[in-house]
Amino acid sequence: MSTEFVVGITKQAMEMVLLLSAPVLGVGLVLGLMVSIFQAATQLQEMTLTFIPKLLGVGIVLVVLSPWMLELLVTYTATLYENIPQYIR
Repeated sequence: MSTEFVVGITKQAMEMVLLLSAPVLGVGLVLGLMVSIFQAATQLQEMTLTFIPKLLGVGIVLVVLSPWMLELLVTYTATLYENIPQYIR
């Protein structure tokens, strides 16, 4: 195995991680920002107020996008397994 090959596989894996985690992290970020603006405007500093909306939002995103995420991950894994003979050379 060459250095370029290992770097290429690592790059593909990192792209997959970013692609799968970006929607979930983005929703958590947006909801956290909205709740913090609401808290600053109302001066209501309740810890559960920040936790519950993010938990619900991330849960909904995971339920809605899980078929796409699973298809993407299965395709990537199948491609890796199919190319094992080429990787060994």
